[in-house]
Amino acid sequence: MSKRDYYEVLGVERGAEKNDIKRAYRKLAMKFHPDKNPNDEKAAENFREVTEAYEILSDDDKRVRYDQYGHAGVNDQMGGFGSGGFQGSHAYRDFGDLFGNVFGDAFGFGGGGQQSNQGADLRYNLSISLEEADIGKEVELEIPRHEHCDTCSGSGARPGTNPIPCSTCGGHGQVQMQQGFFAVRRTCPSCNGMGKKIESPCISCGGTGRKKVKKNLKVKIPAGVYDGAQVRVSGEGEVGEQGGASGDLFIVIRLKEHSIFERDGADLHCEMPITFPQATLGAEVDAPTLTGKVKIRIPAGTESGRVFRLRGHGVMDVRVRQKGDLFVRVQIAVPKKLTTKQEDLLKAFAKETGDEVYPERSSFLDKVKDLWDDLAGDK
Repeated sequence: MSKRDYYEVLGVERGAEKNDIKRAYRKLAMKFHPDKNPNDEKAAENFREVTEAYEILSDDDKRVRYDQYGHAGVNDQMGGFGSGGFQGSHAYRDFGDLFGNVFGDAFGFGGGGQQSNQGADLRYNLSISLEEADIGKEVELEIPRHEHCDTCSGSGARPGTNPIPCSTCGGHGQVQMQQGFFAVRRTCPSCNGMGKKIESPCISCGGTGRKKVKKNLKVKIPAGVYDGAQVRVSGEGEVGEQGGASGDLFIVIRLKEHSIFERDGADLHCEMPITFPQATLGAEVDAPTLTGKVKIRIPAGTESGRVFRLRGHGVMDVRVRQKGDLFVRVQIAVPKKLTTKQEDLLKAFAKETGDEVYPERSSFLDKVKDLWDDLAGDK
């Protein structure tokens, strides 16, 4: 049985934001979780389906591949959701795991503890040519971002001092509140979950532990990337405040428009003009490719619009590591200016040729004659 569209499974639009996807998953996961529906195979299957959809759509790289190639683009990314148990990274084995990892700490599930103030991910739009996308390239980028403050080594505290444990949460980063029968843990409002406070902030960074810099990076763009693809560089995003871990850098590929070729997946398409004599008599002509030119044989009697397929002359497919094909559509070019001699030759040619050399025209004229005869007979 074919899989349903992941956006349809979660009930969200294709352009949905991450928070919308998370809310949709949270609602459906609560509804179908096996702990709430014991011995209900249908609910278990629904839970597997929504969990698999969230696994893909909550991950930037996997979502881009899914948007571009559908299920085929992410089949190798799934951990497997068979009847023997959930194996994906978001396939929660009990209700506590589900709430602790996806819904936050409001219900007191999961390990809890101090929050690491991880830095944000960064995105950088990179325009490259079709030729560069085909073979890949190494690029040098200048990325404005935050790095750890040299003065305080990222701690945010004035040199010679140290952060102290938060007095509100005792250094745990969370406070516990009683709501009815439930003990609910919340992020500590005093330290924002860090579990510590800085009494003497670093004068260089104001206690954030970060400074703004321009970072030079060399990044390898793989062969076969497509428009909208994202190349992930781990740990090259913003650093976190007060010693927090760094986020990631996502390089978003933007392909420049090509003057000759149009890309369709790994295939290329182009139109090539040929002359009337070449189409009528046949000829060997040079067709353009991304790497040069290749000769193709135009058979005698070729009509305008005929497509020639050149296998292996497309672009690299990043998924299967092989090239697609080039489709060349020939168009018979009509001369716009003729010399007197050329006009005389064409007139002589037209006089010498009858409808028998144009079978399509002859057939069309016969049909028109029959139509006129029928109309005349009706009067």
